[in-house]
Order: sequence, then C-alpha cells, then structure tokens
Amino acid sequence: MNGFRMLAARVAIVGGLAWVLGVNALAQDDERSKKLRELPWQMEPAVGKIADKATVPLTGLRFLDPGPTDTFMQLTGNLPRQNSYLLGRKDLAWFAVLDFVPDGYVKDDEKIDAAKLLTILKEGNQASGEERKKRGLPSLVLDGWQLPPQYDAENKRLEWATLLHTDGGEKVVNYSTKLLARRGYTSAILVSDPTSFTGDVAEFKAALKAVQYVPGESYTEFKEGDKVAAYGLGALILGGAAAVATKKGLWAVLAGLFGAFWKVIVGVGVAALAGIGSLFKRKSKE
Repeated sequence: MNGFRMLAARVAIVGGLAWVLGVNALAQDDERSKKLRELPWQMEPAVGKIADKATVPLTGLRFLDPGPTDTFMQLTGNLPRQNSYLLGRKDLAWFAVLDFVPDGYVKDDEKIDAAKLLTILKEGNQASGEERKKRGLPSLVLDGWQLPPQYDAENKRLEWATLLHTDGGEKVVNYSTKLLARRGYTSAILVSDPTSFTGDVAEFKAALKAVQYVPGESYTEFKEGDKVAAYGLGALILGGAAAVATKKGLWAVLAGLFGAFWKVIVGVGVAALAGIGSLFKRKSKE
C-alpha cells in the first residue's frame, strides 16, 4: 500500500471518514495524491507572507497561501478553512495551519492559571462532544496538558499542547502557539505524529523563530490609541474573543468555546496526516 493509501486508512480511523478502500477508492486516492502534489507550493528561495503582517523564509520548508490551503484541507478530509496558511517541513513530515487574528493588542501582564484553564477546556470539550456526534464525527476526549501553557516574554510567544484520545484509544497531541503582534496575533496549530512530537515541535519552534512581523506590526511597536484586545493570555488559550463571554457566565463561554475549540479539532482531524510526507519523499526520488 503506498503512502497516500496508508494515509487514507489512518484518516478513516482518526477523522471518522467512511472510506471503503476498494478499487474505486484507491483510484480516487491516486487522483487525490496527484492533486496534492500539484498544489502551488512555495519553497526556497521564496518567502512566505502571512496576511501581509509577517514573513517567513522557506529554508527547508514549504508554504501555501489561503486558497490552496483550503484545497489541501478539503483534499485531506477536513473542514474548509478561510484565510489560513500552511507551513510545513519540505517533506511534510509535519506541518502547521496558520491564521492571523486581528483582534488587537493582547496585553501580556496576566498570570496564567493552567489548572483553571484545563477545567474550563474539559467542560468545553464535553459540550463540543454533542456537536461532534451531530456531525457524525467520533468522540475526541481531552485528557490534559501535554505541555502546560508557557509564555516567552522575550519573544512574545504563548505556547501549550493538549493530549486527547479518540474512540479507538488513539492518542492525539495538539501543539498551539500564538505569536503576539501590534494589531493581533498569529495562531499556529502544529500537525504531527505523536510518536515524533518532541522532535517535530523543536523543528517547528526553530522555524517560528524566523517569522518576522513587517515594520510597524511587531508587538513592541504598539502606540497609544491602537486597538487593545478585550482579553489577555488566559483567554487566548480558551479561544480568544469567544472567551470574552465569561462575563456572561460559564455556559455562555462553553457555548462560544465550541467555535474556537472546533478550530483546534480541525488540527486534530489531520493529525494522522503526518504520513502524507511520504508523497513528497517519493516525489523527490522520481
């Protein structure tokens, strides 16, 4: 079974897709593989541009703009994405979905209560479980922190990772990071195989160090009168703007959390796609 066919089988387990790998399905997989290869990938010496707010050099990496990223997500059995970018290692052993969120300047003077945040996330996870059932998707249960929230004040970067499991007992890790800026932040969800998670995170963090906000957009260039976000670091972990609903009560935020948490689930939905890298390894040998 080639790399993409193996990928299809894994997605069928993790993504809950009702794929039957018969002759027709395998032919479709070959066609899907071809479409993935033919996407307008940007690679070195190109420089990836994120919403005209930041740039990232593509040394050893590949990059897709929003339209092709949406195509990539749908070809790999995920929900559509709007205004998202895809950044990955050249062989796509790991990749990340990036979004710039223009919610304003997020103040970073808040102490993060990891235990409290995990309690809220777990309740939000339970609430979202009903929605997953309605969509015909398998349960995805939040077990706890793989990496508790950490804030790097020097580089203005917030990071954390959650550990989840599927109905079949498969472990899924979601690593999220937020790169704060003057007018918002860049959100990135890493898609990686749990077995190579530690190494993939290290490579991804190294890639993120090369991300530069364009002049006038960095966090330190904040000016009096700029828009200030209505939330702090803790709320970023809960879903940003959706977490502002806490002022209206716990269940209000849990209802709002589904929208934010679903974005993370999109990352989970493609977490089994680390095997997609085999497509590009094969291509490089041809």
